[in-house]
Amino acid sequence: MEVIIIEDEKAAARHLQRMLEKLGLEANTMLHSVAEGIDWFQYNPEPDLIFLDIQLSDGISFEIFEKVSVKSAIIFTTAYDEYALRAFKLNSIDYLLKPIDEEELAKAIKKFEENYFKKLPEIDFNTFRKILGGEPAKDYKSRLTVQVGQHLKIVEFSNICCFYSENKGTYLATKNGKKYLLDTTLENLEKELDPENFFKINRKAIINIKSIETLLPTRIADCKLK
Repeated sequence: MEVIIIEDEKAAARHLQRMLEKLGLEANTMLHSVAEGIDWFQYNPEPDLIFLDIQLSDGISFEIFEKVSVKSAIIFTTAYDEYALRAFKLNSIDYLLKPIDEEELAKAIKKFEENYFKKLPEIDFNTFRKILGGEPAKDYKSRLTVQVGQHLKIVEFSNICCFYSENKGTYLATKNGKKYLLDTTLENLEKELDPENFFKINRKAIINIKSIETLLPTRIADCKLK
């Protein structure tokens, strides 16, 4: 029986591998990202069983099966709460909540073995996307590289107070009072910034929300930053 594990946390993948060995199953293939999964399935025969983490480092694991057709049996491994995953049972798909319990793992494998020769239901990954909150969160950048003379400096977004346009240039200002000229526009920056942390207050400024101390609606000059 061919078994693979798709899990972005390598330590968790190895732990699951050892638990499976105790139950007589070998999982010699471990994949750790959406990109790895897509590449592996394009060049290898489908396994009998996949242990699949839902949230991977580069996206939702369902994205793998939007690129490649896979009809393997799947047991989900996830930290999502049980209430959100009730619908998985309706499709005869089993799931294991992290941290994985050995007894629950054994039950899931038994369920798989009992249905091994039966036709498995087709998995509607789009439905599961909705159950789990829709589209995966965008992977926003956490730092920016700026040029200072002949050198490059890395500035963490958490240390940035605001971005602003002035005299046809785009600048960033840090919380410690430094400012740097950027080789980009506010429009391009807005696409790279997490809207949970940055807000475009007008067409000439993007503010780090956590840096706002007081705000008056009249002018950007009335925005007092920490």
